Amino acid sequence: MADLAPGVVTLFGGSGFIGSQAVRALARRGWRIRIAVRNPVLAIEIQPLGDPGQIQFMRCDVTDAADVAAAVRGADAVVNLVGVLHDAGGKRGFDAVHAQAAKTIAEAAQAAGVKRLVQMSAIGADSASPSAYGRTKAQAEAAVRAVYPDAVILRPSLVFGAGDGFLNRFASMATLSPFLPLIGGGETLFQPVYVGDVAEAIARAVIRADAAGRTFELGGPGVFSFREVLELVRRETGRDRMLVAVPFAVAKPLGSLLQLGRFVGLTPPLTRDQVLMLERDNVVAPEALGLAALGVDQATGMAAIAPSYLWRYRVGGQFAEAPAH
Repeated sequence: MADLAPGVVTLFGGSGFIGSQAVRALARRGWRIRIAVRNPVLAIEIQPLGDPGQIQFMRCDVTDAADVAAAVRGADAVVNLVGVLHDAGGKRGFDAVHAQAAKTIAEAAQAAGVKRLVQMSAIGADSASPSAYGRTKAQAEAAVRAVYPDAVILRPSLVFGAGDGFLNRFASMATLSPFLPLIGGGETLFQPVYVGDVAEAIARAVIRADAAGRTFELGGPGVFSFREVLELVRRETGRDRMLVAVPFAVAKPLGSLLQLGRFVGLTPPLTRDQVLMLERDNVVAPEALGLAALGVDQATGMAAIAPSYLWRYRVGGQFAEAPAH
């Protein structure tokens, strides 16, 4: 089987943190990119990432089969990057956005004769996971593979980069709070992966024939505990906040309480489901195919990138004294 030549690729979730970087990687390779999003007006800043006419936007609700069918019509490849980090229920819940949408996209892609389907999952996707996030990610993988046995599945660990929702969240918290919470004592392990490397993996998964039917776990060059991640945040922001251990037994009911905020339109800073995810390490399995198997040989370390955007949380911002390393 030959590599896939540049054509039309539809990206579901292409306006998000990872999606915008994937657009850049695919545009460099000459693909014409169709970004399927709920509100194209909010994604217009992506337009300059390609040549004139190379990127188009299409209004699409991934829970609507007719919208999805229209979005994949005429595409050579489809990438599903849609995901949510907390269950908002209904059409914004884990089951609808992860499992059901993945099935709808796969069936529509097959009907349209799409040659390559790439499904973004996550390390921790497991039908036996205590977390609904992990279970529905696993259900999405199974639904896609049932329709497309040669689909490519990508499972990243914690993804970092300017605009991420993890380092920025705790850095922002450090500007307001006298302490940072070590959920479960801070012992959970992560293998943070740079968003630019994930985008390269997506582009290569679309193109490479040898990626078909495989699952890749994407992690960076280093493994860090939750405590070490927060220590990096403290160092780069220059805010020496106290690290306070919050046992899982306390964090779970706290997460349940905080997630009630969704009923009044607030994004919860922590949910019970996220606490359940933190009970398991989030690292690449020893036997898994990784970035190198997709040709990304030099993964980018967190320490090389985090300072380039965490400076904004220092007192004095970019003019503050850089931390000693």
